[in-house]
Amino acid sequence: MTTTSSTCARPSPHPIPSLPRLQRQRPSPASLYPLTRAHPRPQQSFLALARKEPGAFPVEVGSSTSAYAIDFLTLCHSLKTTKRKGWLNHGIKGAESIADHMYRMSLMALIAGDVPGLNRERCIKIAIVHDIAEAIVGDITPSDGVPKAEKSRREREALDHMCKVLGGGMRAEEIKELWSEYENNSSLEANLVKDFDKVEMILQALEYEMEHGKVLDEFFLSTAGKFQTDIGKSWAAEILSRRNSRLADGLN
Repeated sequence: MTTTSSTCARPSPHPIPSLPRLQRQRPSPASLYPLTRAHPRPQQSFLALARKEPGAFPVEVGSSTSAYAIDFLTLCHSLKTTKRKGWLNHGIKGAESIADHMYRMSLMALIAGDVPGLNRERCIKIAIVHDIAEAIVGDITPSDGVPKAEKSRREREALDHMCKVLGGGMRAEEIKELWSEYENNSSLEANLVKDFDKVEMILQALEYEMEHGKVLDEFFLSTAGKFQTDIGKSWAAEILSRRNSRLADGLN
């Protein structure tokens, strides 16, 4: 482990105990996320602290654009390993991760039919970043009892930190803009991606019903009547039609 000194400070993606001696040190990603069979996942103690206190990351010195990028991507690792809580609450084994969910939403944006005035590339970008703050705060669901405003505050604080880890600049500002656009449902693109969020969830619910022999009514009831776009309404109707046919056949 090496130490550097500079007047250019950047936040570390890895929360470290607040000791002055350690504030000047940057742990290597390998030391925190060892890529071995014995340690296939990030050390949970670091992620747990990050989710509780995203602003408590130490400041470290020295940087390069490559270091910023790898630090940011390392922080995003937990999106691949954190399972979506709604499925865990229903006892689904091998549940999808946050990244799984966002990836299929991105595919939806890619293959959806043309809509006048819609920027398809922006839809894909919004789908990629809309849950990115969950790398720190985790998947907060209605069952957690967290008010919507508080959930948004936590996620915005986490996103701000992630963008600092990325080093700021145009890409970081774009991520913030895309996230806010989705959060505020403030554009045609955001409307469609909001629909894709629900469509992906009910499609996954149908797949888990078929795979695990469960009835997951909660996910279909919570999205009923909430689709904003013609594409969202059409795709949701197709999923519901397939589910109803299956239920009529006695879950065969």
